[in-house]
Amino acid sequence: MKFSPMKSLIFFIFIFCAFAATKATAQSNLLYDIVLTGGRVIDPETKLDAVKNVGIINNRIAQITSDPIKGKQELNVTGLVVAPGFIDLHVHGRSNAEQEYQLHDGLTTALELEWGIEFLQQWYDSRKSKALINYGASVSWPFERCKAMDKYKDSVNNLYHTDLRGDWKIDHLFNAIRPSYTDTISAAETAQMFANIRASLAAGGIGIGVPIGYLPKTNPGEMFNVYRFAGELHALIFSHVREPNINSIQEAIADAALTGAPLHLVHINSMSLGNINTALDMIASAKQRGIDVSTELYPYTAASTLLQSAIFNDGWQERLGMDYNDLQWVATGERLTKQTFEAYRKTGGTVIMHLMQPAWIKTGIADPNTLIASDGMPYAPLAHPRTAGTFSRVLGKYVREEQVIDLTTAIEKMTLMPAKRLENIAPMMRYKGRIQVGADADITIFTPATVSDKASFDKGLAFSEGIEYVIVNGVVVLKNGKTVPGIFPGQPVYGKFKQ
Repeated sequence: MKFSPMKSLIFFIFIFCAFAATKATAQSNLLYDIVLTGGRVIDPETKLDAVKNVGIINNRIAQITSDPIKGKQELNVTGLVVAPGFIDLHVHGRSNAEQEYQLHDGLTTALELEWGIEFLQQWYDSRKSKALINYGASVSWPFERCKAMDKYKDSVNNLYHTDLRGDWKIDHLFNAIRPSYTDTISAAETAQMFANIRASLAAGGIGIGVPIGYLPKTNPGEMFNVYRFAGELHALIFSHVREPNINSIQEAIADAALTGAPLHLVHINSMSLGNINTALDMIASAKQRGIDVSTELYPYTAASTLLQSAIFNDGWQERLGMDYNDLQWVATGERLTKQTFEAYRKTGGTVIMHLMQPAWIKTGIADPNTLIASDGMPYAPLAHPRTAGTFSRVLGKYVREEQVIDLTTAIEKMTLMPAKRLENIAPMMRYKGRIQVGADADITIFTPATVSDKASFDKGLAFSEGIEYVIVNGVVVLKNGKTVPGIFPGQPVYGKFKQ
């Protein structure tokens, strides 16, 4: 049979319409597990920003459409923003006490990548079927270093038994291995350290946590060898640099450039302080020259850490540009004096450090190369508010109120950018940070007109406002702003070396 061009066009249109009608009928008859109707769907990768309906089957997004669809559970999200679940690369809380605050801040994935976690296999096992949101960690270089030294065998064993009792706390790790921080590591111990790191990478570690700022006496040659090891494996390094200054940022970037190690610099705001413009220029210049480097910041003008750490060794006032009264003791909320500083430093504990300017934070948030990460602390009623409010603060203060960045850019910094940063070291992240068919159903739904952080330095932790729904792996964990009880859909995020 021979068709004229016009008849061929009519025949093609007929076939197309028949196919479209069949597809529409199938779509209308399909019953999804969850349907989100009428929300403003924003996908930072495809630049989708439109009112759509979203269908979820099991743990994946199965449909994004303007057509009506049906679900076993239907959520009317008209007037709300439907975004990829927020991803935090930098947390220190290890339990659901912290995860519930993170959930109310829109997080679907929270990872301990700066310090990493000791006994990684056991920690991952301890969180199975117990986590509200997705979890994971890097290999802890300071721990694997200490573990390689025979003289600290008893300290490591004691820490192991403490952890297995369920008492996984970063301050226990810090205090157990602290005596090793100033030791010089031998050649044999170095070989054992690298064997330890390989074993923990095989347990699922997401790269290597290198918080040299807590071990500032580490020989530059030892640090270079850690970078070279990471470069050979192409294992991402997460670094708190040696000192809060430009020279230390240069050291990290130089080691990465010379060894090929991919590098993520944590909290660039508190590492560069008043030199944040220079630090960001360095990072941009390095990226332009093909160096694999990234960075993050949190949207607060105060830092937080352990008072017994090397950060407060002699000369800290000059290095940090602060004094005793700029330190806030988390246990009570009091500001410190010389006397209380000396007393509390002996016992150990967490302080909040008021040392940054608002303009520095605005500069960091506006920079196209920064992503958002909280550096959230372990739970305490008066813990740093970043533990509970980082992501909502960006959306409320820096998007809606001060218009430092627009909404789509903010969402990208909190979802797609962290997901893409991890794709080469944690392949499962290719399915996160996106609202697309086939992506993981990790979704955060919020009210753009009201979303804001409610935690404060004076009153302590509080759930953020305006986060209405959070879906983790296709399960609604936050509904109408309230935690759904008895549901733990969080899954482990593993590194590429997992065996």
